Amino acid sequence: MSDEPLLSQSVAALTQYFVGDATMRETLTRVSELTTVAVPQAEFVGITMMVDGRVGTFVFTHPDVPDIDRAQYDTGRGPCVDAYRTGDVFVIESTLTEQRWPEFCEVARHHGVLSTLSLPMMLTGGPIGAMNLYAKTEQAFGAPDINTGQQFAMQAAFVLANAQAYWDSRVLSENLEAAMESRSVIEQAKGVIMNAQAKTADEAFDVLVAQSQHENVKLREIAKRIVNDASRPRTPD
Repeated sequence: MSDEPLLSQSVAALTQYFVGDATMRETLTRVSELTTVAVPQAEFVGITMMVDGRVGTFVFTHPDVPDIDRAQYDTGRGPCVDAYRTGDVFVIESTLTEQRWPEFCEVARHHGVLSTLSLPMMLTGGPIGAMNLYAKTEQAFGAPDINTGQQFAMQAAFVLANAQAYWDSRVLSENLEAAMESRSVIEQAKGVIMNAQAKTADEAFDVLVAQSQHENVKLREIAKRIVNDASRPRTPD
């Protein structure tokens, strides 16, 4: 099968992610599965990426992949992490003779993997992950396979980058909303103090700051308490 129909299917998977109901993991898994078809000597594919501040293999086409990769995350040395960090392509011709990453190669051999191809998932700002192909024969990957794999790695990078942009914008929006809520409650608390103590706006704010420092409590929490106390109905003596 030629690469073009597979790339078209990959683009279709991306479309389903952006306008349909496919999750990021489902989409990246589909792109990875199509990669194993386009590069048939690759028995399975995994994607190295950052999740919650931790680098790991969070997308894979076979359950052995995270076990194979774990040694390099534990040691900080391996073709996948190096492709992610440097933006370079790394090929292991044979895990029987490779000397650069002995821990990774030992685990890979244990799972029957004899050669690997690690491709950085590149954007203009640099790599944001790595797509890793695993074969059960030595010297499985040549220049055409690198070219084909890079096209699918680019598709995966596109999905991951847009997912990150979505969550970054969502976090920013939530932070801005929280900031606006804090400002609102502080202004309300200033009003309570101004009415109760005949203070100016600046003097009321100084009262809030002094209380916050004295109690070692955030300013917005002091403000919330003052507003809540003022809104409680008064009981007759």
